Amino acid sequence: MMRSLYAGVSGIKVHQTRMDVIGNNIANINTVGFKSSRTTFADVLSQTQVGASAPSDNRGGISPRQIGLGVAVASIDLLTADGSPQSTGKNTDVALSGNALFVLQDGGQTVYTRDGAFEFDAEGNYVLPGSGYKVQGWNGIDGVITTNALTEDINVRAGKTMPANATTNIDYSGNLNSVDPIITSISYIPRGNSATTINDQSANKGVYIDGNTNIMATLTLSDGTTRRVTSGYYEVGYSIPVTTVANVYDAEGGTHSVTLLLDRKKDATDNEWRMYLSPTGKNADGTDMSATDIAAINAPPQSVVVDNLGTTVTIPANTTGSTDTNGLYCKSIYFNSDGSLKTVDSGTTTNTNVTEAATTTLDFVATNSIGATTPQQVTVNFSGLTQYAGNTSAFPTTDGNAYGILQSITIDSSGVIKGSYTNGVIQDEAQIAVAQFVNFSGLTKLGTSTYLESNNSGQANIKTVDALGVTITPSALEMSNVDLANEFADMIVTQRGFQSNSKIMTVGDEMLETIINMKR
Repeated sequence: MMRSLYAGVSGIKVHQTRMDVIGNNIANINTVGFKSSRTTFADVLSQTQVGASAPSDNRGGISPRQIGLGVAVASIDLLTADGSPQSTGKNTDVALSGNALFVLQDGGQTVYTRDGAFEFDAEGNYVLPGSGYKVQGWNGIDGVITTNALTEDINVRAGKTMPANATTNIDYSGNLNSVDPIITSISYIPRGNSATTINDQSANKGVYIDGNTNIMATLTLSDGTTRRVTSGYYEVGYSIPVTTVANVYDAEGGTHSVTLLLDRKKDATDNEWRMYLSPTGKNADGTDMSATDIAAINAPPQSVVVDNLGTTVTIPANTTGSTDTNGLYCKSIYFNSDGSLKTVDSGTTTNTNVTEAATTTLDFVATNSIGATTPQQVTVNFSGLTQYAGNTSAFPTTDGNAYGILQSITIDSSGVIKGSYTNGVIQDEAQIAVAQFVNFSGLTKLGTSTYLESNNSGQANIKTVDALGVTITPSALEMSNVDLANEFADMIVTQRGFQSNSKIMTVGDEMLETIINMKR
């Protein structure tokens, strides 16, 4: 009799616990990154009235006769399924999907969270604002992030500046058309003179037409077509030059546009192209060329003036590929029959029809705003070029930059915080670290949507998002994973369980009352 009362009491207690868990789940239906819990029950010790006996020749086996002593809470499990990401439009918010948590620091204590409602504080620290915990990761140095180092507080200060950096490299990529037609003759009319024809390839003469003059030229091409032009440099025996512009930065961040020309030689068996400086209508000392100089140039100059500050760019003499047989200061580029660049290491061959080391240098003397000049060498790299029959898409990209101020930040799906500067440069500022545990549900809840490592969670494996196979959704937050329909269903079941156990108490009490009344 008394056992049933105690069993009923235990049933009431565990269903009360289960209702507490359900209530907490429902209360946190809108808590960012909240993980719901569930309660499981198990029976407690049973009283054995008759033990089990084995079967014999004359009698079968007898099972034990036991009376249970009630129910107890077996476990309260954390359900770690992902919540749905909800877009917020706030650039510092991040939602994490997969088996991982964000890493936070509060002084010397490391805690973990799924709440990605982060923002930057007054000192530029990336924090969880409700608690002030600092988000951990790796800070970049000049746009380079080293993720094999120890994590640290992520810090990106507002108003951060980027110093000016001089250009050191011009890298070409894209294609050069292997079937570009060749110029077979050029007829032009200098100022006030009668028509003159330049069609002697052995003389290797070119014509430079200044767009500000009245000179007009007609180009006859190897495919039988003609083209009229009013500006640019053209040479018999070569294709119409491809004009490319590289923006070169000096040490103070000043921008100087350098025009580099690429054209194809008539002898297709060499698969030869050449790069040279574009004539500008000015001599190397900055003085204007005469009408005769403009009309017929034996070869483009070694040095040209590129802006009104007197900045000059020079292809150095006496370097591999710096001049062709006609004295043109250029870099000759050769391609294999399969369209790839034909290269060897510099100095290992005497064959002239190769692109040695795939690079050349330009001597660049920039004049800054106060009149001082700073010489610098810029390496031009052709290794990204191909030569196929098709459109020409050769394009130079340069390093270096002007001075800039941090304007805005964005976060990508790898957790990399990127800064956009007023100089147009987008630079990696930091990367968010995430932690993975062998037993996520073994973590200890600490409050404020944070967790603490426990003896049953395993140690934190702190890596990048990509390394752990999880993803980040920028400008979004992870919603609670509470399933409201399931919680309401569990609430009904729990209520019925509580009522049933209460009925045990009522019936047991009535039976005890009957026994007491027997004495009367």
